Amino acid sequence: MSLPTTSNRYSQVVYTNKARCRDCYRCVRVCPVKAIRMEEGQASVIGELCLSCGTCVRECPQKAKLFRNDVELASRLISSGRKTACSLAPSFAGFFPSWQRRRMPSVLRRLGFTHVSETAVGAFYSALATADYVNKHSRDPNLGTSCPAFVDYVLNYRSDLARYLVPVDSPMVAHAKYLRSKLGEDTAVIFIGPCTAKKAEAARTGGDGTIDCVLTFTELFEWLTSERIEIAGFEESGFDITPHGVSRLFPLEGGCVVTAGFNADIMHPNIVAVSGFENIDAALDDMKPGQFIEPLFCPHGCAGGPATNDAASFYEARLNIMDYNTESIEFSPKTPQDSLELDDDDRKFMETLATQFRVPKKPVKRDVTEQAIREVYENTGKADPINQLDCGACGYPSCRAKAIAVIQGMAEIDMCLPFVKRKALQRIDRIVETSPNGIVTLDEHLNIISMNPAFRAFFKCSNAVSGKPISYLMDPEPFERLLAEPNKQVNVIVNHAAYNLVCNEFIYVLPDEHQFIGIFVNITSQEKNQSQLDELREKTVIQARELLEQQLLMAETVASALGENAARAEALLEHLMEQAVNKD
Repeated sequence: MSLPTTSNRYSQVVYTNKARCRDCYRCVRVCPVKAIRMEEGQASVIGELCLSCGTCVRECPQKAKLFRNDVELASRLISSGRKTACSLAPSFAGFFPSWQRRRMPSVLRRLGFTHVSETAVGAFYSALATADYVNKHSRDPNLGTSCPAFVDYVLNYRSDLARYLVPVDSPMVAHAKYLRSKLGEDTAVIFIGPCTAKKAEAARTGGDGTIDCVLTFTELFEWLTSERIEIAGFEESGFDITPHGVSRLFPLEGGCVVTAGFNADIMHPNIVAVSGFENIDAALDDMKPGQFIEPLFCPHGCAGGPATNDAASFYEARLNIMDYNTESIEFSPKTPQDSLELDDDDRKFMETLATQFRVPKKPVKRDVTEQAIREVYENTGKADPINQLDCGACGYPSCRAKAIAVIQGMAEIDMCLPFVKRKALQRIDRIVETSPNGIVTLDEHLNIISMNPAFRAFFKCSNAVSGKPISYLMDPEPFERLLAEPNKQVNVIVNHAAYNLVCNEFIYVLPDEHQFIGIFVNITSQEKNQSQLDELREKTVIQARELLEQQLLMAETVASALGENAARAEALLEHLMEQAVNKD
């Protein structure tokens, strides 16, 4: 995926879309030179370390790795009024069916290119210049230099081998020089291919070999879509220049060897055609005098380039390129054999392809001491060598490599998955061990597997009961319910009178492990408080009833006393009245 921003050919090529990055460490794992820095789980590409090979772009499962998009730059070059030439990589045949291939020159002219030809034109001369140099230096090992990612790798990471790089321009640069020699020095050259590393190579070009812009096939597809160009609507046409020989095979393993017609068969032990970083690194480690190593950084060569929009599989693209070469040979101005017979102009042009490769100044890295490595080991629980698993889960090939990356600020401590897992388990164990709730684990036969301290305290037992049935401590009935219905859960309140304990018990099953988990919450104090409250309520009711009865009795007594006094008063009053009457 390309980065949809306006930029120039000198800016960084590969980036991370942090919104999509999910700290899976895949980019760290696949990056040949570990040019990825992890910070807070986010992966960022370090430009000065990056080879721009695009491996992370191809491999990122979240499509979080992007490369610089130069479509707008190409459009500006075309609209500038300068004569603009397209250098189309021969690998294009791998990603377009035959009917589209025949229309591609017309499509590119519609985009505004004034000249359209294949990079295979430059590949032919680059291959012959390489063969000429190798033949003159046959006692030394020689490393092909058509792949910019490989050249950068040697210069930056295997600089002791830099003297073996064949000092010849790549096909892209050779073609640019050829085009300017034919079309004029002011011609703008735009290369289109499957390679992101070509963008970085273009930034280093100058003079006749200047590449003004590099587009990938992914960007070409996007450009055609934005312009609403349908390939089917164009007529078939040819390129402005026809490449010599079998130079259209250049993007495949051994393509340089067969294009140049080396004086040795491709199966000769001194000819090593290899693709893919790991295979290349192994070939460099085992390099011998007299060998010519033709390296292509991407698996299966340019047919496996990172910026092809997944238009075809590696193998399908390889077969398409081979078929295209076979179809095109009949239109070549020379047969593959005759094409190797160079005239004076050819030889003169080949002399312009000599170049030099300089080892760049390496970025200063933090010093790494054995003591610092040991400290990282201790912080990740790897002080004991038995815990140095070298599992590669973090993306680094060994625990030592990851420790060094941590020291250099490229990796984080928590990238070690076994360490993180162990820490998480320890945290869980700590939670279980310190929980105020009793926790017990039983096997499928209801035998005790483990208990935490709270459970042992509740039921006044020790680890000596491990292995015994749970019935040794309590009524197993709540657990037995789950034997019949393992998909259910049990939540009950049980009074364990023998232990002066009342528990709210939550019991469930771990089906994959065939285990039962019991969590016991001590609610004894709550139950006692409730019992005391109920007793208080009962006493209050009794006392209230007794008080009410006493009040009723008192009322009756008062009423009776009041009645007697009233009668006496009435009798006295009557007696007084009678006396008063008699007196009269």
